[in-house]
Amino acid sequence: MDIVQKHDEQEVFNVGPSKIRMVYQRFGDSALPPVFLIMGGGAQMINWPEGFCMELASRGLHPIRFDNRDTGLSTHFTDAPVPDFSAVQSGDFSTVAYTLSDMAADTVGLMDALGYDSVHLVGASMGGMIAQTVAIEYPERVRSLTSMMSTTGNNTVGQPDWTALANLGAPQIDDRQGYIEWQIRSLKAIGSPKYPLDEVYAAEIAGRAWDRDHDPLGMLRQAVAVLKSGDRTEKLRSLQVPALIIHGESDKMVDVSGGRATAAAIPNAELVIFEGMGHGLPKQLWAEFATRIADLIHRVESSR
Repeated sequence: MDIVQKHDEQEVFNVGPSKIRMVYQRFGDSALPPVFLIMGGGAQMINWPEGFCMELASRGLHPIRFDNRDTGLSTHFTDAPVPDFSAVQSGDFSTVAYTLSDMAADTVGLMDALGYDSVHLVGASMGGMIAQTVAIEYPERVRSLTSMMSTTGNNTVGQPDWTALANLGAPQIDDRQGYIEWQIRSLKAIGSPKYPLDEVYAAEIAGRAWDRDHDPLGMLRQAVAVLKSGDRTEKLRSLQVPALIIHGESDKMVDVSGGRATAAAIPNAELVIFEGMGHGLPKQLWAEFATRIADLIHRVESSR
């Protein structure tokens, strides 16, 4: 693989209707097709592995990863109410500070800040939900949509296997080493049976994540935003965007039924299910992920 240029982290202010600060990082040649990488709940842009970003860049793309609101170095909504998760599950949204639509508007705001009329979107988990929402609410801004290990918002599909998560306990936000150990336990619980976790790499990323941000409520604010946003299935049926749906057959965080439902809802979407893949981005699959995403994007670009 060719050596790919990596740019330092950069920041922009007054992004989107919420006027937030967003931190982002580019890879490769900015003249190539732009690909926004949207991470999942509680996860930072560094959870998109640099190696995977470079795989995309080496295939003629310009990946841009960024911290969503309430993660990493982007704006945190610390003045918002403390989310009451059980109340939200019961339909009381009074402690929900924002929705996926607000996060979609952040993403479009970043496009505006970087001077893009439209981009290709790749979203993982909650990031897939945000990417779907951008495609629904701002269709002219999305050239292609790749939704990875995500779901439609319909609560009959894509549900977690709570037995796999039951013994993890709360993250030890106040203790760096405790947080790293909790992250590794979590990644093992929801990871890929076929692709063992690289614990050294996972610990390095968890430590970097803790150093950048360990807001104990950011992930919860995002989680209740997902719940308030509801079911996107009917709106997904109206999409006219070229779409790729990637999911792991062994995903315990977002059941594979979520990926199947997403692909069934979006007209002409391509569905790729990986045997033995859980909720994560195993290094062994980076090249294949990148190839499939790049094939979709280059097909779209050649028809523009």
